[in-house]
Amino acid sequence: MASIPQDTAQAPPRVYPIDPLDVSRAELYRDDVWHAPFRTLRTSAPVHHVPRSGYGAYWSVSTYKGIVEVESLPEIYSSEAGGITLADFDENRDVRMPMFIARDRPVHTSQRRTVAPAFTPSEMARMAADIRRRTADILDSLPWNTPFDWVDTVSVELTTQMLAILFDFPWADRRKLTLWSDWAGDIELVRDETTRKQRLTHMFECGAYFQNLWNAKIGKDPTPDLISMMIHSDAMAHMEHHEFIGNLILLIVGGNDTTRNSMSALAYGLDRFPDARAMLEADRGHIPNAVSEILRWQTPLAHMRRTATRDTELMGQSIKAGDKLALWYLSANRDETVFGDDADSIRVDRPNARRHLAFGHGIHRCVGARLAEMQIAILLEEMANRRMRVNVIAEPERVAACFVHGYRSLPVEISRY
Repeated sequence: MASIPQDTAQAPPRVYPIDPLDVSRAELYRDDVWHAPFRTLRTSAPVHHVPRSGYGAYWSVSTYKGIVEVESLPEIYSSEAGGITLADFDENRDVRMPMFIARDRPVHTSQRRTVAPAFTPSEMARMAADIRRRTADILDSLPWNTPFDWVDTVSVELTTQMLAILFDFPWADRRKLTLWSDWAGDIELVRDETTRKQRLTHMFECGAYFQNLWNAKIGKDPTPDLISMMIHSDAMAHMEHHEFIGNLILLIVGGNDTTRNSMSALAYGLDRFPDARAMLEADRGHIPNAVSEILRWQTPLAHMRRTATRDTELMGQSIKAGDKLALWYLSANRDETVFGDDADSIRVDRPNARRHLAFGHGIHRCVGARLAEMQIAILLEEMANRRMRVNVIAEPERVAACFVHGYRSLPVEISRY
């Protein structure tokens, strides 16, 4: 038998057993079976090293205390050194698109200050009536006692409308924002070369579209939208194109996924916990706290990533410079030591619901948190005005990814209570 030339012989790829504590696996979230491994991590290994995963080696930080410690030390645990998701940047295949959430101080501080005026209490007051009007219009258009998809009809439409207003985006094209958000936020796509390229194509399309909007506003008086705020700021007026795209993606995904998936969780979660729903229906005074509780229970972004800038110690574990850490907000928001043994349930009267980490913690806490809370609260209020109850008629289709924790579809019917 002829021998195989040395330079063409290939060993079969080595197959490793599934690590039950590798919580980056997409199927855990697709099938909604992530609770048990995180419970084990919180109890026995709050800072746990995963040597092999689809995203390489990383540390899981799964408890409330551990995440707050990391988020409180941004000089030691960098957002910029490795980005904000478990997916690594590939110099040979990727295009770097900086965004301020993935920057460290001082750049992060100056760019965040640029967009923060869009989310002040005065801006919330200015936008409230329009948000209520649009919410009322959508709820009034829904069919009663007839199946429909809550995600697309309510959650996606409300959040996409809000994004269009924030960006002064052409109304007829607003669903492009949803498309770009879905492609940008799905980190599973970068693991396949074909979808990686498709994702990059969509990001460049997004950048080209927004570049035209930017160009149309140059030299014009300031207006209360995010593009105008960038143009009229020292920190962001002269961004190079890839940084411009990166910050757009941040604002689109941040504005879309947090609110959209919380609005879907509102429908799904209250149906799963009828006692909580009954309490809310009996007393709308619970709505403000229910908003925090729904955000805690859902946690629309499951993790953020940090990279150690030097050797350090975290909760008894030795972290080396360059190590990747996944901060599992999803797990911290179910931490029994903070939220009690019923942390997997929705309690609209939970006394410490506002301590949730769904918006992050520290210098990178979500800049649009107030707006997200207001949109969810107005949705609950307008549902209460109509005595509208959402009845889930089939299990949702969930996002199969470890970053965005959300819903693709949710079949429901609405009835009056």
